[in-house]
Amino acid sequence: MVQQDILLREQAINEINKHRELVAQDRFRLNYHVMPPVGLLNDPNGLVYYKGYYHLFYQWNPLATKHGIKYWGHYRSKDLVNWETLPIALAPSDWFDKNGCYSGSAVDYDGKLYLFYTGNVRNEAGNRETYQCLAVSEDGVHFEKKGPVIYLPEGYTAHFRDPKVWQEGDQWYMVIGAQTVEEEGVVALFTSSDLENWHFHGILAGSNRNGLFDFGYMWECPDLFSIEGEDILLFSPQGLEPEGIKYNNLYQSGYFVGKFDRENHTYANGPFEELDRGFDFYAPQTTIDDNQRRIMFGWLGLPDATEEHHPTRDYQWIHAMTIPRELDLVEGKIIQRPVKELEKLREEEIQQANVKISNETVQLPNVHGKSIELNLNVITNDADLFSVAFGKVAKLSFDKSKKLFSLERKTIKGDRTEIRSCKLDNLKNLRVYLDKSSIEIFLNDGEEVFTARIFDAHNDDSIHFAAEGSIAFDLTKWELKKVF
Repeated sequence: MVQQDILLREQAINEINKHRELVAQDRFRLNYHVMPPVGLLNDPNGLVYYKGYYHLFYQWNPLATKHGIKYWGHYRSKDLVNWETLPIALAPSDWFDKNGCYSGSAVDYDGKLYLFYTGNVRNEAGNRETYQCLAVSEDGVHFEKKGPVIYLPEGYTAHFRDPKVWQEGDQWYMVIGAQTVEEEGVVALFTSSDLENWHFHGILAGSNRNGLFDFGYMWECPDLFSIEGEDILLFSPQGLEPEGIKYNNLYQSGYFVGKFDRENHTYANGPFEELDRGFDFYAPQTTIDDNQRRIMFGWLGLPDATEEHHPTRDYQWIHAMTIPRELDLVEGKIIQRPVKELEKLREEEIQQANVKISNETVQLPNVHGKSIELNLNVITNDADLFSVAFGKVAKLSFDKSKKLFSLERKTIKGDRTEIRSCKLDNLKNLRVYLDKSSIEIFLNDGEEVFTARIFDAHNDDSIHFAAEGSIAFDLTKWELKKVF
């Protein structure tokens, strides 16, 4: 290990030790979501099932609560609930990654764990350089950098990053998020037979291609996989303009359902669908586990102007991961469900059967809390408007005539409110995960999802149910234990 690598790791550990007590004092610290020990967390990286463990790496700036130099932090778990902190996987210590070990992926091959990531460099003139790099581990804990395996092709800007690698038969594939010199967001495709020598096949999908019009100036964090015989391309486009209730965050995350032609290296995509309708979801990544489930984590955050106003920055940390979600494809649509293992978090169950609300607002006995799971199954719904309010900072509502679900929250800065919405024909059920300063809402068995950070200055853990008209439902609530 080079001296610079040792120094950078020591700096990170010193920051953890320096701020440990302050971080622990934050009442917005989460109970069961993956968080950084200090500093800033963003994209999930290297999500992989390897030698009996789920490995989750993450973009990490341990030195500040803003974006800057990036490491790869590292957790692992046997059950997606209880997580073990492992040593730093990658530090930005070499000429090819000196300004950041940016996002990437991991694969298990021949008993070794291979990490692919983007090395970010600012040259002497201050211009960006980008390298797709490899690091290898025999044990899944300690990694040896092998250096760049892909250099920037002609026709692209240095916004060329986030390699996602997978294997089909004897063939390895890699997709990379990219920007052309015309400033169009695209996904580039490479193949390899040995994980070290890669052949470039050009653009797989992108803005102004495959029936798309102008669709953003940069596509980040691509991920290509198959479910039920369909080829799903996940990516995070930047530069989309709002269209009614769609694309209202600064940056989006979503997917195509299409067909990947592996012989001709082309992709025929369907329409773009957003993965999450909330305020704080970005850069998702998936993997296949030993049960052949497609598991996804997302960044429970977003790179935007509100980051500087997060109250957790006063305690020297910011951002978290979503809960792990299992993906399925139903009638051409991605369905997201919390993984079954999260049931291990449940404590103190409260059941309310056949709850009836008619033109009123009610609080139900013992149905409150800051770290809970809430399951609501509709029996009958004749309400024109039904809502569930969480403290004073968030409210989910369903307008039956408009077939519109909306999540309203208090803005992170100031006293305004903001809204994100989606269309669904009816309300069958909802499943809510609250965790101190986050909310994840799964509608109709995961047909739509809202994810958001919520910071309640009043520390109000009440939950109010309201209806204009009449609704009846069964409700179950669990307290969820703390694992972090």
